[in-house]
Amino acid sequence: MNNFKKSIIAAVVAGGLSAMFSAPAFAADKNIIVLTSPEDHGWTGSVATFAKEKAKEITAQGKYDVNVITCDNAGYQINQIEDIIAQGDKKLAGIVIQPIDDTVMSGIQQIVNAEIPYVAFDRIIDGVAHTAISNVKGDNEGIGAGAASYFVDNGLKPGDKIYVYEGDTSSVTTLRNKGFIEYLSGKKEFNGKKIADNLKWSDAQLKNITYSGAMNWSRSSTKTSFESLMGEVSNADIKWFYAEDDELAMGILEALRGGGIDESTKDKFYSHKPFITGCGGLEEIYGVIRGEEYKDIASKLGGIMSVTYSPSMIQTAEQDMVDYLDGKKVTQDHVIECHNVTKENVKNFKSFN
Repeated sequence: MNNFKKSIIAAVVAGGLSAMFSAPAFAADKNIIVLTSPEDHGWTGSVATFAKEKAKEITAQGKYDVNVITCDNAGYQINQIEDIIAQGDKKLAGIVIQPIDDTVMSGIQQIVNAEIPYVAFDRIIDGVAHTAISNVKGDNEGIGAGAASYFVDNGLKPGDKIYVYEGDTSSVTTLRNKGFIEYLSGKKEFNGKKIADNLKWSDAQLKNITYSGAMNWSRSSTKTSFESLMGEVSNADIKWFYAEDDELAMGILEALRGGGIDESTKDKFYSHKPFITGCGGLEEIYGVIRGEEYKDIASKLGGIMSVTYSPSMIQTAEQDMVDYLDGKKVTQDHVIECHNVTKENVKNFKSFN
């Protein structure tokens, strides 16, 4: 049994995801392969862009050659894994993978069986998470808590009407919902702070929060949904909109700019100075926050904010692999802290297109 396999077993015995991995020596290993989604557009497309940027940086240092391979579906990604293993490259030091979906678990198991160190990014598959050198992911519960904290800081009171635009039916949405309600109920903190006791929400009040159902991360679906919501004039007095992605927040803004909502309803909506939060780091939203885009609409809102969940986190996954191979300790459950991006600090954050 080699050192890597022993380290996996030791980690599981010691406590699974909280374990720390220390690397064996890989004097002859020089290649790292990074598997991501295609470099097309949006959040997933930007992952590949950032992955290639970091790969170039690492390769330039001369110790490891890093090759990024994009895969547009799970079947192709599994085939790529099988091909990599079949090639038997003795210089292969490790793999960094952003699984396309949970069916890639079979491919990851093949990586484990071949005793190749790997780092998982973003989509963490529970069945194999304990076998990774590091599982790098954003803080989905923190995103929900960040949105709730922003609302409370801007005057949200227990029992106020809140509308949540949900991403999909996956664990990502579940966790973002959980963080939101746990901050309001006082069970979770954000940025080192919990909600004040007099502002905590009761279970009965939490049940009054309205959820959209799956928007499938779609701007156009959210735009249509918001237009329909505002078709009932009484909904124009909803002040707090938690969109679980910047694309969904943009759907709300596009609906407000378009002609699908009666102008008198818009006037009523704006009269309450509503707040909208998103998540991700989309340049369009950052442009709104900076006061460069949608000026006519943004000036009528109470505020707009985006919680960080940057595709640049893939670079942390690549660095974790390098650190492991260099003999440094790497945290297996590597959660990237999130931050609220507002007009006061937006200049400090990197966006994506």
